[in-house]
Parts: sequence; C-alpha cells; structure tokens
Amino acid sequence: MDSAQLLGITTFTYLFSSLLYVFLLVFNTQRLARVATGFTAVALAVQTIGLILRWVESYQMGIGRAPLTNMYESLVFFAWSIVALYLYIEWKFATRAIGPFAVPLAFFAMAYASFAGSIDKSISPLVPALQSNWLVAHVVTCFIGYAAFAIAAALGLMYLFKTRDQANTASRTTLLPPLPILDDLIHKTMIFGFIWLSVGIITGAIWANSAWGTYWSWDPKETWSLITWFFYAITLHARYTRGWNGDRLAVLALCGFASVLFTYLGVNLLLSGLHSYGAS
Repeated sequence: MDSAQLLGITTFTYLFSSLLYVFLLVFNTQRLARVATGFTAVALAVQTIGLILRWVESYQMGIGRAPLTNMYESLVFFAWSIVALYLYIEWKFATRAIGPFAVPLAFFAMAYASFAGSIDKSISPLVPALQSNWLVAHVVTCFIGYAAFAIAAALGLMYLFKTRDQANTASRTTLLPPLPILDDLIHKTMIFGFIWLSVGIITGAIWANSAWGTYWSWDPKETWSLITWFFYAITLHARYTRGWNGDRLAVLALCGFASVLFTYLGVNLLLSGLHSYGAS
C-alpha cells in the first residue's frame, strides 16, 4: 500500500468521523462520542503514516524532500494540523461538541486535495527556490498557525449558533460548551495561531533572503500574510485594551479565517508571484 492509498483512506475516514460528530450533536447520541473520537484518531494515525511514507517514497525516487512543498501536500498537512490540534483540545477540555465544526474542515481540505483536477499529486523535484533547510520550519509553523485559526473560526461559529438559540431549551446547542468557555477558547486559539504565524513569517523572511537575496519583496503571498498578521494583531489588541469578546470576537474569528484562506488558496489561484509554485 502506497502513500496515495493511505491518504485516500484518510479522506473517507474524516468524512465518516464528521458524520458521527454531526449525529452526536443532532441526536444527542452519547454512545457515538467515543466512536467518533476513535475514528478521528485512527484517521490521524493513518494520515501520519501516509505522510511519512510519501517522504520515504521521495527518497526512493532519488528526490529526497519533505512532503510539504506543493498544494496537494500542503492541504494534506493542513488537514493533519487541524485534526491534531482538535484532538488535543478535545482531550484538554473533555468536550466532543467541537467535533461537528472542526473535523469537517479537515475533510474538506483532504477532499479538495484528493479530487480537484487542477492539483498535481505527483512527487516532483524541488524548484531551486525551495531547496533550503528553512523549508520545513517555514511551512510547519505557518500551517500550525493556519490550523489554529481554523479551530478558532469553528469555535466562533459554535458561539454564534449558541447565542442565537439560547432560549430554546430543546435545542442541540445546549450540548455545546458554555459561552464563556467558548469565548475563552476562541481567544486562546487565536493567540496560539498568532504566535505560530509570526514565527512562520520570520522563518519565511530568512528563507526568502537565502533564496532571492531579500528578506521582503512584497510578493502577493507575503503581502497577504502581513495583512492577515495585522488583522489578528489588531483583534487581539482590541481584546486586551477594549475588552472585545462575545459575538464580536466570534465574527472576527470567522473574518480572520477568511483572510487566512485567501492568503493560502486565493493568492495561489488568483495572483502570480514568487510563491506561484505552490499552486502546482
């Protein structure tokens, strides 16, 4: 069994896990809770093996590179980061109610990577700009940050659902964590993502200097990364200085993730620049 087959299995396992979490929320079937978590953990393990095997396959082909350098591999790692962070939060806070909002994000990332005809899934040699020891550090830190912002957006959506339906005691939103806990989780995941994105931008600047002779060139990807960084910086600053929370913070978490998606996907698909190789 090769890496492509394992990653294909991961895609459908994430779909099944997502359905289990949704059933858990809609029908309040608590006996599905451990099953949903179990399938998600198994999917993450299979995906981890798939990524490692893809790395090994690159060496067997004489290429020898980390599986993080094109759109397909970055989407796979993005999904991996979302699920790994979600499972940690589920364990840390002992709640599975976040699953119906977080795990589908990983499935959509894997589905897009697997079924989009425009995405090249082959293992190809690195272009010269990517042949740097800073590659893994830059990509890993950025995508851990992206994953945290994805979780923050999922939590923001949960918060808005719960606030809109508080009066309905029969609503399934009563299964969600209390609003103060959701608000605190949104804030903490934003901070976590902001730290990792900051490190990602710094490592990217160092990498750019070694590849292109300049730390910053106002490439579209760099520009939108900075826009996203400033968005979260202003949001977190407003949280500390003006006490922004509740619905306002939840909406900002969703808007911030929209900026992340454009930085990650929109720039690659709609704009050209030094990072255009990421679209292949």
